[in-house]
Amino acid sequence: MKNHSGIKKLLFAGLIIAGISALTAGCGGGPGGSGSGVLGGDVASRVYVKPGSYDEFYAFVSGGFSGQISVYGIPSGRLFKVIPVFSVDAEKGYGFNEETKPMLNTSYGFVPWDDSHHPELSQTDGQTDGRWVFINGNNTPRVARIDLTTFETVEIIEIPNSGGNHSSPFTTENTEYVVAGTRFGVPYPQKDVPINSYAENFKGALTFISVDPEDGDMDIAFQVLLPAFDYDLAHSGKGASHGWTFFSSYNTEQKNSLLEVSASQNDKDFIAAVNWKKAEEYIKAGNYKEMPARYANNEYSDKTHSATSTMKDKVKVLIPSECPGLVYFLPTPKSPHGVDVDPTGEYIVGNGKLSADLTVHSFSKMLKAIENESYETVIDGIPVLKYDDVVAGVVTKPGLGPLHTEFDGKGNAYTTFFISSEVVKWKLGTWEVLDRGPCYYSVGHLCIPGGDSKKPDGKYLIAMNKITKDRYLPTGPELTQSAQLYDISGDKMELLLDFPTIGEPHYAQAIPASRVVDKVVKFYPIEANEHPDATKGEGAAKVERRGNEVHVYMTMIRSHFAPDNIEGVKMGDKVYFHVTNLEQDWDTPHGFAINGARNAELLIMPGQTETLVWEPQKEGVFPFYCTDFCSALHQEMQGYVRVSAANANTPLKWWLGEEEVQ
Repeated sequence: MKNHSGIKKLLFAGLIIAGISALTAGCGGGPGGSGSGVLGGDVASRVYVKPGSYDEFYAFVSGGFSGQISVYGIPSGRLFKVIPVFSVDAEKGYGFNEETKPMLNTSYGFVPWDDSHHPELSQTDGQTDGRWVFINGNNTPRVARIDLTTFETVEIIEIPNSGGNHSSPFTTENTEYVVAGTRFGVPYPQKDVPINSYAENFKGALTFISVDPEDGDMDIAFQVLLPAFDYDLAHSGKGASHGWTFFSSYNTEQKNSLLEVSASQNDKDFIAAVNWKKAEEYIKAGNYKEMPARYANNEYSDKTHSATSTMKDKVKVLIPSECPGLVYFLPTPKSPHGVDVDPTGEYIVGNGKLSADLTVHSFSKMLKAIENESYETVIDGIPVLKYDDVVAGVVTKPGLGPLHTEFDGKGNAYTTFFISSEVVKWKLGTWEVLDRGPCYYSVGHLCIPGGDSKKPDGKYLIAMNKITKDRYLPTGPELTQSAQLYDISGDKMELLLDFPTIGEPHYAQAIPASRVVDKVVKFYPIEANEHPDATKGEGAAKVERRGNEVHVYMTMIRSHFAPDNIEGVKMGDKVYFHVTNLEQDWDTPHGFAINGARNAELLIMPGQTETLVWEPQKEGVFPFYCTDFCSALHQEMQGYVRVSAANANTPLKWWLGEEEVQ
């Protein structure tokens, strides 16, 4: 009862503060307000990017329930691109065309949606390198890799033995691994058991996915099997702590119902410290179990412009009780969300949502506690280190509802507080609060460019807010989520800009544009196109019948299709349009759509080939056209397909310009 009372008082106080914050802030920015109470001075010029100039940073923002990633310029807040990842995308034909359908294959079959939370940039020597960005799929556990030369998803790997892939996909210092911790405990292996046997039959798997340093190819290296706590977030060590990854956890009570009460009983939950270098030693020595596991690994090739899906059937599993030194638990104030490691690798910040203080752990003290076997207890073979022996310091009364912390590289940390709607700046080592920046409203994650790396780029901070009352024109019951840009170059944080975001932005990462711009692909050389159905010149365009399949090998170039008229298609046929964009110039995609298609368009980059399957539903003559405005004669870029009865004698023929081919 004591615990229940304390939690209720804390939440009640937080709600009052959040309500006052919302009311007072709303008066300045809402309808009829001057809007001048928040932004002072000429801040507009500091976020203005003049015509023809580039932003300083790319920001990769999770789409949350959209399943995608959106790309913004910083400081302007301009949206540049939405990258399809886990969800079908009609704009680009992703998940609709034949080439990308395999990307969304899973052990459950074709899954055209997911909940994307945490973009994570690849790193080399602890610094963002501009090669790849990874992101997790939370609902059907998956991790995706996006190639930053093309800004396209090139690999998705499914995570077996997991339920809710939330503490994912945070990288190690040299992108040796990305990690994927299960949010929900599940039976391991999955089986039919009573839900109330949770503590006995459920487990929590932490997955380490290897990343090939040359081509980025991902593979599940091993899983670590832990008690069925809820593993919330993660970050890997750096510098002295390189070789370790830290996972926050809650529900150490191992309850399965009404977790807002039942999972808040213990005074402290745990950060799981996993020694992955020790794991590599155990794997090399053969000290693991090989467990059956069915999961998909999907890869896209820029040579064939096509994806393939491979189903795998086993994983290597490490059991901590059989692997001494592999995992330790660090007690941390109850219900921690984020777990963040400072640029030196010494400090590990555990953000206990139900704690009035902010606890910081010391890596060096952790090693000493391990050496001295300073244990409170042992759980399933995992030592629980003594709290007082691993704590570096405590930031007292910083705010209500701490969630996430990032760093500016100048010895300062910035933590978001959801309930009191603010970002708080504090000093590493002295633990003193230096500044507070109000957010509008209910801030979740934050992003400082390079803020989780050894070399933060600092300068800006982006707060990602869950509620946006009074910030934008109303749009019905739901308002857009909002990001807010702060200047953190001085002693005090200064709010510069609000900008709306796609979906629910759980997290973002930003990188200097200079690390990406020069690597970006402008077009695909047509001579290097290895798609099996590519047509590399108009003279090779043709139409073939194979039983009830009709294959159209089509080209497109400003401003016509070849062929542009086709006859001889019959009811019951399945028509495959294999369309190649012959352009060899930057920013000249073409689109393809046909009347009556029940999937989507194709959006085909220069030098690329994509395939649309069309099944006619009735007889007649049906137009197709280019959907992407490509030239002054874009409207003339069109054609027709004639569909006859199934028993008709209409010959198969097509036109290349005025030439009829049969």
